[in-house]
Amino acid sequence: MAAQLPPAATAPAAGGTGPGLRERKKQRTRAALIEAAHRLFLSQGFAQTTVDEIASAVDVSQRTFFRYFANKDEVALAVLAIAEDYFIDRLRRRPAEENPLQAMRAAIVESWRDLGAEHRTGPGSVTSALELLQIIEDTPTLLAAHLRRAAEQERVVARLIAAREGLDPAEDLRPTVIAAVFGSVLRAAHLSWNADQEESGPEGMIALIGRYFDQLGPALAGDWRHPA
Repeated sequence: MAAQLPPAATAPAAGGTGPGLRERKKQRTRAALIEAAHRLFLSQGFAQTTVDEIASAVDVSQRTFFRYFANKDEVALAVLAIAEDYFIDRLRRRPAEENPLQAMRAAIVESWRDLGAEHRTGPGSVTSALELLQIIEDTPTLLAAHLRRAAEQERVVARLIAAREGLDPAEDLRPTVIAAVFGSVLRAAHLSWNADQEESGPEGMIALIGRYFDQLGPALAGDWRHPA
C-alpha cells in the first residue's frame, strides 16, 4: 500500500525462539548494508552512491552485497519494506472488535512508536526516514518500484480486512476501497511532513497522521461549503 513507514534495521521480536548464530550473523550483515546505504543516500544522493561504496562501508565485498540485494533500488526500498511488513503484523494483531479504520489507524500508530523508539537519531530516525522517502519520490525508478510494492501492500491489507470482517473481497468492494483510502491518506500525511515542525520524532509524525485522518470524515461528507 502507499502507507509509508519509518525504516528499521530489524523489527522488534514477536516472540518464539530466536534464530541460530549463522542466521543472526546474516541478519546483522543485511541490516548493516541497509543502514550504510541509507546513510550514503542521504549524505551524497542516490545516483551518486555506488554498490561498491555501500559494501565498503560495511567492510564486505560486492559479491556479498549481491547475496542480499539484487541492486541499489532493492536496498533503498528494503528500509521501508521492513516497516511496512511490521505494520501488517501489527494489523493482524488488532482486536476483532475494532472496525477496519480503527484497526489500521491503531496499527500505524503502534508501528511508528515501536520502530521510531528503536531509532531516535541517525539513519533509522524519523527525520532520515522521511528524507529517504523524498529521495524515492524524486527518483523515477525508485518511485515506480515503490508504487508497485504499495499496490501489492494495498491488496494484502484488503485481504486482511476482508478476513477480519468475514467478507469475500471479490464480491464486497469495501475492503479494497478502505485499504486504498487508508494508504492514500497516510502517504499524503507523510509527504506533508517537514523537519522544522514543532514536534519531531515518532509522536510528531503520529500527531500529523492523526490530523489527516481526522479530516477523512469531513472530506467524504457531502457538504464542503463550511470549513472542517
